[in-house]
Amino acid sequence: MSSPYFPARTVLFEREEGGVTYRIPALLYLPKRAILLAFAEERLSPDDSHANVLVLRRGAFYRTYVEWGDMRVVKTASLEEHRSMNPCPVYDELTGTVFLFFIAVLGNTPESFQIMTGKNAARLCYVTSSDGGLTWSAVTDLTEQVIGSVIEDWATFALGPGHGIQLRSGRLLIPAYTYHIDCKECFGKICKTTPHSFTFYSDDHGQSWQFGDFIPNLKTGECQLVNVYEEDGSNVLYCNARSPLGCRVQALSMDDGAAFLPGQLVRKLVESNRGCHGSIVGFPAPLVRNSSHFLSQGERWFVGCDYSHFLQKLQRLQKHKGESPVTSVQNAPQSRPQQKISAAAGGSGQTAPGPVSPSSTTSQTPTWVLYSHPTSHRSRVNMGVYLSTFPRNADSWTKPWVIYEGPSAYSDLAAIELPFSEPAAPGIPAITFACLYESGARYAYEEISFCLFTLSEVIENIPIKASSLSQSCQAGNKNHWKSCVIS
Repeated sequence: MSSPYFPARTVLFEREEGGVTYRIPALLYLPKRAILLAFAEERLSPDDSHANVLVLRRGAFYRTYVEWGDMRVVKTASLEEHRSMNPCPVYDELTGTVFLFFIAVLGNTPESFQIMTGKNAARLCYVTSSDGGLTWSAVTDLTEQVIGSVIEDWATFALGPGHGIQLRSGRLLIPAYTYHIDCKECFGKICKTTPHSFTFYSDDHGQSWQFGDFIPNLKTGECQLVNVYEEDGSNVLYCNARSPLGCRVQALSMDDGAAFLPGQLVRKLVESNRGCHGSIVGFPAPLVRNSSHFLSQGERWFVGCDYSHFLQKLQRLQKHKGESPVTSVQNAPQSRPQQKISAAAGGSGQTAPGPVSPSSTTSQTPTWVLYSHPTSHRSRVNMGVYLSTFPRNADSWTKPWVIYEGPSAYSDLAAIELPFSEPAAPGIPAITFACLYESGARYAYEEISFCLFTLSEVIENIPIKASSLSQSCQAGNKNHWKSCVIS
């Protein structure tokens, strides 16, 4: 049996002798500039009450490696007497603007104290950059404007952490969560708070923001989002969230994040202890729609490993492409103005689901999703990546490929679609993934590492049980390739 393969890694942030620690990675790729932005919190110790400022390293992407600049503090991303936490960047491709969202938390108030007392100390803030992260604007505090008096029902809230996304409509989405106060004044104490994931979103390129409904039925916290397209042209917003329930929770939105259907347990994606942040990223599936179009411009498919072996593993990945036990778009509830829901329904203070967008009938390359998270259910160790070819099915996830063996915790992913310029395979785009993750030899918070790997390497290294395949697939006969993959 061959030895495990681990992608080469580069340490971008490393704990200092005086105790200064770097935590909570966030990664953003700017395709027009071929630049990666790697953010983190600088803390005086690993404890969240000792968070201080946000730091950044810019990396120039050169297909097979990244050339990183020096670390620097994002000085404007701060409020006086507050500490800056939970970096959550999003890129508006239409305007070329990077928004770096974060929460500013008063003094040294830890999140646990806010949850226990019901006294929120966090504020919603962002800074922007129009030059790829070289310079940053003054800070904008959105707390009163966007959250307003509703914050009285939130014990605390936070963002992401990790990247936000932009939809084809132009909508910008920032993943978020809050501990909603379900019951106040129980013998002078807060009786109950429940964590719920939701989104902040903007439809006017960041000029104004609002927040949507909570995932209503299950406890969910730190989360990330992917816009998932399917072959019939329809799309759904997919949320994958941290949970204290022993495994991840996923939830779907049929109206681009303004409301979520009830969440589902994803039992194949285990959580350790009380859970850990994980990252998701979507990318176009490696499909061949028609064998006569092999190597033709626009066919989204990947070459890099032995192709017949690739086909065999690819076929195994398709087994979950079927009906998902998820409410259909037609059955999704309609939108109402903002209002609280009862504790019996989840006690989330959420809004009712929004209107359903009409789905397109245009043929579309489906979206696959990659997920990163520590793979142990006991502790934060062994960072792994999992693959889903049909994410609305909670049972569609593969087993993990462990990309780092040892203590590891939070992570953030980026997908990079390379241009049509490979001489060995003209017209074929290749997918490269970047992962920024907490790691260490003894503790998970000794450093923040970065690595690159390809979709080919993911498919090569994820564990998939062998199965008998048709002779045409095993032989790699070009005339039968269409039968070996989804068309």
